[in-house]
Amino acid sequence: MRRNTKQRLTVLLLAASLALAACSDQDIPQKPDGAQVTDVLQPGSSDSSALSAVDFSHELDAYVPKKDSYSFYFTYKIVHPWWDAVALGMEEAQRQFLGRGITVTYEYMAPDSASADDQAQRLHAAETAGYDVIGVDVADEAIISPILDSLVASGTKVMTFSSSDAAEGCKRIAYVGNTHNYEDGAALTEALCEKLEYKGKVAILVGSVGAPCHEDRAAGARDTIAKYSAMEIVATEYDMDSIDIAYELTLKILSDHPDLDGIICCNMSNPVGAARAILEKQSDTVIVGMDHDREALHYLKDGVIYCLGVQDCYSIGFDTLTTAVKIADGLLPGDLYPERVNEITTVIYQKDAAFMLELLYGDDT
Repeated sequence: MRRNTKQRLTVLLLAASLALAACSDQDIPQKPDGAQVTDVLQPGSSDSSALSAVDFSHELDAYVPKKDSYSFYFTYKIVHPWWDAVALGMEEAQRQFLGRGITVTYEYMAPDSASADDQAQRLHAAETAGYDVIGVDVADEAIISPILDSLVASGTKVMTFSSSDAAEGCKRIAYVGNTHNYEDGAALTEALCEKLEYKGKVAILVGSVGAPCHEDRAAGARDTIAKYSAMEIVATEYDMDSIDIAYELTLKILSDHPDLDGIICCNMSNPVGAARAILEKQSDTVIVGMDHDREALHYLKDGVIYCLGVQDCYSIGFDTLTTAVKIADGLLPGDLYPERVNEITTVIYQKDAAFMLELLYGDDT
């Protein structure tokens, strides 16, 4: 395997009995009449959900591959620790295949800055390289989906993976990843609304323009805010998966709206950038956002971030590689694997932060 990643997430396989930091129940305001209840882990609720947020217990199923070696190409949005976590699941599946006498090699490549044009060039180059399967975390569904259709039409076996599927109707064979990004955005925003007692001004940091997962989460956030007449979105900005840009954008939003009550962050980078700006300005703006960045988890532990939606990246990686083997063997979605493999997202709060830091990073500080 070859990767151009800059950082690597260190995973510790801890016993499921490891206790979470205790926290007393908090008063939760009542929702306005007619508001729908979303399935969000509430502050002070059971710790069991955090225990299962990331599943490290994976074994290959009974399927017997048709070949003794496979070669895959995977490309994703941007070099970032989130995809390093996905890679760990891939590496475990690769190790288990090797234990059965099957060699799986793969390229795992992405640009340093999110770019649909860069992704398009990578896909065109991979098309003629003889890979058994090409896998894509879609950078922009409008640009990339037609390319995937063209690859399939030429006989290339194509799948999508990670957090961003192709556009509806794309001819890609299967998708492994988050199928509920809209719901994740809605759930995080609902948690923010409860915290703010359903009134106030909020901003949205989306991420990359056209990235399906980011756009869908932002749509879920907008639709949730629209349910409450006393809440208002005062700014929506794209940080292009950059912590530095998210930081600068948050500073600007705070300058334009010093009475800002909340920020909804739609990727793994922008909660960190937003938190840095909030701390610098000594603001009490409430932050909700996505995923398991180490710095973000420390901000969650310290109460700077209110809650995070943690995706099970390890399972995404493992299931991506096992699905790719079946696709390479010519199997179509059905009994052996679904057309869309759904992976979970768990919303965690301050009381869960210490556990997640130790689980994912061995960090007990």
